[in-house]
Amino acid sequence: MKIKNLLPKLAAVLFIIVALASCEEDIDIIGSEIVGDNTFIEPDQTNSVIAYSRKLVPIQTNGLSAYQLGVNNNPIYGKSTANLLSQVTLSEIEPEFGDSTSLDSVVLYIPFFSETQVVGEETTYKLDSVYGEDPINISLFESNYFLRNLDPESGFQDSQNYYSDLEKTFDNNPGLIGDLIFEIEDFVPSDEGFTFPTGEVDENDDPIVERLAPGLRVKLPVDFFQQKIIDMEGSPELLSNNNFKEYFRGIYFKVESATDTGSFFLFRPSTANITLHYSFDDEDEDSGRNDETLQLNFGGINVSLLDDELPENIATAIANPDVENGDENLYIKGGDGIAGVVQLFGREDVLNANLESGSNGVPDELDILRDQKPLINEANLVFYVDKSKTSALENEPERVIIFDATNGTVLVDYLVDPMSSEELLTHKTNHLGRLEKDANGDGDFYKIKLTTHVSNLINNDSTNVPLGLMVTDNVVQPNFQDLENTQSPGLKRVPGTSVLTPKGTILHGSNSQNEDRRLKLQLFYTKPN
Repeated sequence: MKIKNLLPKLAAVLFIIVALASCEEDIDIIGSEIVGDNTFIEPDQTNSVIAYSRKLVPIQTNGLSAYQLGVNNNPIYGKSTANLLSQVTLSEIEPEFGDSTSLDSVVLYIPFFSETQVVGEETTYKLDSVYGEDPINISLFESNYFLRNLDPESGFQDSQNYYSDLEKTFDNNPGLIGDLIFEIEDFVPSDEGFTFPTGEVDENDDPIVERLAPGLRVKLPVDFFQQKIIDMEGSPELLSNNNFKEYFRGIYFKVESATDTGSFFLFRPSTANITLHYSFDDEDEDSGRNDETLQLNFGGINVSLLDDELPENIATAIANPDVENGDENLYIKGGDGIAGVVQLFGREDVLNANLESGSNGVPDELDILRDQKPLINEANLVFYVDKSKTSALENEPERVIIFDATNGTVLVDYLVDPMSSEELLTHKTNHLGRLEKDANGDGDFYKIKLTTHVSNLINNDSTNVPLGLMVTDNVVQPNFQDLENTQSPGLKRVPGTSVLTPKGTILHGSNSQNEDRRLKLQLFYTKPN
């Protein structure tokens, strides 16, 4: 009786077990249909990349966010010289200088980039974007070259571009260089600021002083500006800044160094000026003389005139790049400009979109991925520093920027990167990784994430444009500038901030003999079922 009563219960238990097993099997089947094969694939180190270097044709150097002046010696890339052509403007049009005017002094002031540090009552400055400690000579000439805002070849519809090789125009046309205004000899940048007594006192009867940040500050000849400005009171030349820019066409700053070394600094034109200090009789005869100032601002057109003297080994290495197979090294440098060119997925093209015989203008590796339609979890280019060639560098570039070389724009990964900051070293670091260093503090690699870009190439049939790679100190505002001519493989615009840095480095290329550090496209992806 007890066994007979127990049988229904055992049958019920067995039914539940079988049912649960059946449900578990159904769950597995349904889950696999929805999710598919979710296993991460190891980085596919066989994805092809072709990379080589291009010495850029002259680049537009007006309309920059900052300008440079000086001589820099890069231990890899040699001597670079940055001259400047600056169009100055009147701070006040139709100036009235008063009776019996006397021009007392004329002061040029070009402040460096610096950060103020105050400890107690002591004010010090930390310089930024100042390179070198050796003296240079800076000659200031009046320019006879007229800088126009609009391009006559476009019917005065487009802005006029001026390029980094404008120095050749001056060399070939000596008449464009006017009178020597002044020569600054043996100039070396200093982190010392300037202080001036104001003649006033505070509540404790302590003298009040005016402080100026470190920079290039010199007195210029009074006679030149007396004749050029003060004596022209009431003339049409001072009636408007358009008239003034036609009359006084600018100042040409020419820098020289007796050796390959020198010093080099960046500055913002909006902070630079030439101040005319003058005095005149007061209308009330008992009041004596009045003191006033007139400023000439660097608010017009400014143009950097750049000249690189590349060592023979570097010039030879980049003269004839292997555009079909890629080069052993990638040479990238700011200033006058050497860019890397990167073509993803190689050039082999013997299959069409249906993976049948017949080329279609798309690399086969990309066609195969498009056929598989994988979910791209991450895509990276890792640019390894060639330490055997960069050991002499004391100041390696912290940032590089990759961009669409055909359209002259940042990539979509730049736009979607949430790591936004006004700090130059932390902006867009998810996409544009900073220089990673080894245990010795030497540069090791830059990791560039291209996940969205590569996903669009594979799953949205985006055009596989060549990519450009350049050194920059500022990825916050790339400020793309035109090249004078379109350059293979279609380069027309490059990041203008690259012009502003004298830094450079050498990377392992796509054909490096060191396979472990060879440039490859890393892909992490999930295959659909």
